[in-house]
Amino acid sequence: MLVGMLREHIKTYGTAEDGRQFRAARAGRVRSTEYCEVWDRARVKALGKAEAATPLADVPYSLRHAGVSLWINSGVDPVEVARRVGHSLTVLFRFYAKILRGQQALANDLIDKGLSGGQ
Repeated sequence: MLVGMLREHIKTYGTAEDGRQFRAARAGRVRSTEYCEVWDRARVKALGKAEAATPLADVPYSLRHAGVSLWINSGVDPVEVARRVGHSLTVLFRFYAKILRGQQALANDLIDKGLSGGQ
């Protein structure tokens, strides 16, 4: 769905001369102050005023963090997660190890499955 939206955006608006997906109204770089204003308005539109007043997705990086956390919790190999986000395993585990806590039961199930020939 997101890929389709981005393709439609490119078809409608093109890209900047240097290939960037988004550009300012006068074709330059989007300044952080402009970006933050747009982000804040988009949060209110997407979340509603009550949730937008909370820290939920308060900065765009929150979406990246949520995505990486989802991948790890979904069982994607940490080596692959690290590769996709441009981290070393050391950095990945430094920032995301806390989400792996409490998954002993899942680990035990995976080990049992491995010991029983994958069944």
